[in-house]
Amino acid sequence: MDSLLKHMVDMTGHRDHAMLDISVISAVQELAGAAQTRILAITTVSGQQYLRARASVAKGGAAQLEEGTDGALGDPVAALPELKRCLAEHQASAEAIAADGMRVLWLPIWFGDKATTCLEIRDDKAFSHDTVYVIGGIVGVYRNFQNLLDYSERDSLTGLLNRKTFDDQLARMLQHSHDQDLRLPGIPERRQHQGEEKQWLAVVDVDHFKAVNDKFGHLYGDEVLILIANLLQSSFRAQDRVFRFGGEEFVVLLRSTTLDNAWKIIERFRTNVESHDFPQVGRVTVSVGFVSISAYESPVVTLGHADQALYYAKSNGRNRACHYDDLVAHGLLQTVASNDTAEFF
Repeated sequence: MDSLLKHMVDMTGHRDHAMLDISVISAVQELAGAAQTRILAITTVSGQQYLRARASVAKGGAAQLEEGTDGALGDPVAALPELKRCLAEHQASAEAIAADGMRVLWLPIWFGDKATTCLEIRDDKAFSHDTVYVIGGIVGVYRNFQNLLDYSERDSLTGLLNRKTFDDQLARMLQHSHDQDLRLPGIPERRQHQGEEKQWLAVVDVDHFKAVNDKFGHLYGDEVLILIANLLQSSFRAQDRVFRFGGEEFVVLLRSTTLDNAWKIIERFRTNVESHDFPQVGRVTVSVGFVSISAYESPVVTLGHADQALYYAKSNGRNRACHYDDLVAHGLLQTVASNDTAEFF
């Protein structure tokens, strides 16, 4: 009982979805004594559901966030008939025996009639009634607290994180970059190399969105934004963070990757949008500007650079991605001084 109460206090003490995920799988893993516990994100692309791990913990190990696999939508729910039926019929749980003989228990996290998250527990023995009962209680606390976080952190139309949450997470990322990039006085700043892992900020804008609203109406415009949000979530990695900034503008924080990989991930998203068939509207494209995040530049400057790259993309044909440093290096953009109080959006 003491252990359960400790985990409840830990879970409800977080104000961040990632740390809440870590807390819930740590609690379930300890109380169930399972071989593995994971938090899975459920995404829908072109009518098909996919699972991608957000966090996991194995017996004897520490809980950790999953890095994900570039280019992968995840595992298709259709390959798991018990879970597919559970989601279709809005059931509280589903069980199956995997190909390796492990028993698997899934508990979708329902918000009304929608589940975008699922708890998965694996073990080599059957789950007892008492274990399932206790885990169900933990899931209930997790669901309610996640709902509170979503209410304050997420955009009501798309379900993406909102601008207030972006400000908080960018500040954390800048602090992380500062901690990772401390230099001794007198040591010159390193030049950025293609293979150097950095944090990145990308600004996304839907091309000619006003024309969509004017021609088809705001209901179809809203549907376009929702579908763009789905493509953002399925195109970027589990560890990246996607935000709706307002209107048809979105922002992505890409965590720990190289310039080459940042290009690949962003281009994957852009081409996924270009090839997607939007109901009634047909073809929609996006423009993207992105920049590396430096602990030695303020959020206003970082956003301003990404916005400059976006403006260049929109002014030079749209449906393209542009990297701020590349544009500056080729003389296509001039750096603009900032007093750190300018508004770029």
